Amino acid sequence: MWYRTGADIVLLLHLCFIVFVIAGGFLLLKWRGLVWVHLPAVAWGALVEFSGWVCPLTPLEQHLRSLAGESSAEADFIGRYLPPLLYPAALTREIQLLLGMVVLLVNLAFYWRVFFRPSGESA
Repeated sequence: MWYRTGADIVLLLHLCFIVFVIAGGFLLLKWRGLVWVHLPAVAWGALVEFSGWVCPLTPLEQHLRSLAGESSAEADFIGRYLPPLLYPAALTREIQLLLGMVVLLVNLAFYWRVFFRPSGESA
């Protein structure tokens, strides 16, 4: 039970981190100081995608699931439906590179809007 709960928590944290990496720049519109947390997260997310590395949260979650003796068929909602979102079966190297570019382009747009918008332009 504890391993399964731990795996679910790691999976949810992983999902939150990915959402923060992709869309966290939106939060900079209100809280500019968040840049010191968001920028390293974006750098890490892009580096993982461009390099083909595996995020350390992935093997941790998988290890906890194996300790729980859990298969995907007997997993709860989180364990059954969220992993395909985070670890798609059809993920190729080309898709990883595309995802890395999406992360950078989306966040460049947010950062441009927050920090480099011409002063005469209205919010």
